[in-house]
Amino acid sequence: MPLRVNTNVPAINVRRQLNINNRDLKVRIERLSSGLRINRAADDAAGLSISEGMRAEISGINQAVRNAEQATNLIQTAEGALNEVNAMLIRMRELSVQAASSTVNDDNRESLNAEYVQLSNEIDRIANVTSYNNQVLLRGYGNTVDEDAATSTALASTTTGVVGFQISGAANGTYLFADAAGDREITLGNGVATQTVDIGPALDADAVGAVVATGSSIVANFDRLGVQLTLSGQKGGAGINPATDGYRDTDLDGALLVINSGTGGTFQVGPDDGAVHRIEVNVNDMSATGAVLGMGGNSIASQSSAQASITSVDLAITRVAQQRGDLGAFQNRLAFNIRANENASENIQASESSIRDADIAFEVSAFTRSQILVQSGTALLAQANVLPQNALSLLG
Repeated sequence: MPLRVNTNVPAINVRRQLNINNRDLKVRIERLSSGLRINRAADDAAGLSISEGMRAEISGINQAVRNAEQATNLIQTAEGALNEVNAMLIRMRELSVQAASSTVNDDNRESLNAEYVQLSNEIDRIANVTSYNNQVLLRGYGNTVDEDAATSTALASTTTGVVGFQISGAANGTYLFADAAGDREITLGNGVATQTVDIGPALDADAVGAVVATGSSIVANFDRLGVQLTLSGQKGGAGINPATDGYRDTDLDGALLVINSGTGGTFQVGPDDGAVHRIEVNVNDMSATGAVLGMGGNSIASQSSAQASITSVDLAITRVAQQRGDLGAFQNRLAFNIRANENASENIQASESSIRDADIAFEVSAFTRSQILVQSGTALLAQANVLPQNALSLLG
């Protein structure tokens, strides 16, 4: 073998192999420390793309499971309240049967009717207050406001000053505002119930009348009806019309707010967009005076009204049972959905793991191999660097 001084080919070869083994050793250390075979796109571009898609799907499925669990809690809240409503209806039927008999007199019926009315009022109260995350459940869950200002004229902000609204348990129907001049009060009614809100303390006075202060807003909360409005203040400045800019006393007089019957809640129980990934849950208005139970004005103060009440309460009990049955069916469906999603998540995680996770046994073996090669390469490089010194022996 030729003996050269300027170019130490054996040392260059050993160094090249040492660099290769060093790089491989770094890869093995990185994989063992992270537990992942793919730490960057360069490790496996196609594998990384597939893995990231699977991770996104797994995340969506896991959130869908949580959504379904929360939907189950919501339905259980509604069903639990209906259980109490059913118990009260059974007691009201018992009172009706008692009052329908000639064994009691009118004074007795008055006492029985007092309890009957209180139970009816309590059913209404439960319907109004049963809520989940500030959403009333038993007054037509999922009802929506018709936002067309031509229909819901109260939402024509340029003439009424209404810049926001919120409903919670508001029954469907048409609501009429009364907003007389000078009293600084707003009355809202839907033909069944009315409520008057005093907004006087929040209003300022200008040359024309009472207004919401410039640059501010106030909230008119009709809590008994489940409607809340935000009224804007006067903006002020050149070119502003004081008659139409913001809310002014009387602006809402005669205005309408239309609330449409909703299809209930929409629960996202799948990881993707589309109807197949959602479940629609409908809860009717279950108040005693609502259209479903239809017990508004019922009385057992007379024998004839008590007899009629038996049929009316029977129908209400049937409808409550139907609603509870629907809710129970939804709960069972959600339980199966949760199990199916958990199974899908587990299987996709296993697939993603096979693509992205490191095989620790293999990596340890490869690490040991690379470590030995680096150590031997380092020793051989030292020996190869000594070879040119052999030329000195020729110089005698």
